Amino acid sequence: MPIFKTVAAVLLMALFVFPAYAADVTVFAAASLSDVLKEIGKNYEAKTGRHVVFSFAASSALARQIEASGGADMFISADTDWMDELDSKNLIAKDTRKNLLGNTLVLISPADLKVTLKIAPHFALAHDLGQGRLAIAEPGSVPAGKYAKEALTKLDVWNDVADHTAPAENVRAALAYVARGEAPFGIVYRTDAMAEPKVRIVDTFPESSHAPIVYPAALTKDARPDAHGFLDYLEGADARAVFEKDGFAVLN
Repeated sequence: MPIFKTVAAVLLMALFVFPAYAADVTVFAAASLSDVLKEIGKNYEAKTGRHVVFSFAASSALARQIEASGGADMFISADTDWMDELDSKNLIAKDTRKNLLGNTLVLISPADLKVTLKIAPHFALAHDLGQGRLAIAEPGSVPAGKYAKEALTKLDVWNDVADHTAPAENVRAALAYVARGEAPFGIVYRTDAMAEPKVRIVDTFPESSHAPIVYPAALTKDARPDAHGFLDYLEGADARAVFEKDGFAVLN
């Protein structure tokens, strides 16, 4: 009998211990959030003992993966279009959706390229590109590329540079093209430029030239219960401080 009591006691203790080591929460997030969310994830684990696994890529690629096979507890997109796509197919928990962050669109160059170029209607981007190419995220589907194309179109510059772009799979890949000197100019988010010392911000696109850059977040319809805790944490003071340090505008 004593041995059975001991086993029963161990099993009872496990019921209380195991929740602290619950299954990982999996977050699919836009590539531009990679640095800031990794830091926030470490802080969250240190505070709660719960581990968060991140998958970073273009919002379009992540949304398609969720649609095809699931695999995520939370989705954070770099625009509302891809969240709307999942919402329309009932793949997110609608009541958890919220606009989490904002950002700014900037023109960058390699840090050692001393160039002055003021963004305005009809500005001389094509001239200054010369034989080089403009690094942007793929403009047909990736949010950063869509914002870039929209801004250049509004400024009557897109037709001049459309055949001189270097489309990238996501905004961080576009950033890397410029950081490595493979492209003289690129269009990325301000937060990406802040995270890469090998580039410099040439100028900032007017907010009126493109749709507001908004990062909506939501749990997926099959999210683990622990995912609610991390979503709440992203709206708290600890996460806010990290987001603002890295240059994001915190909404709500």
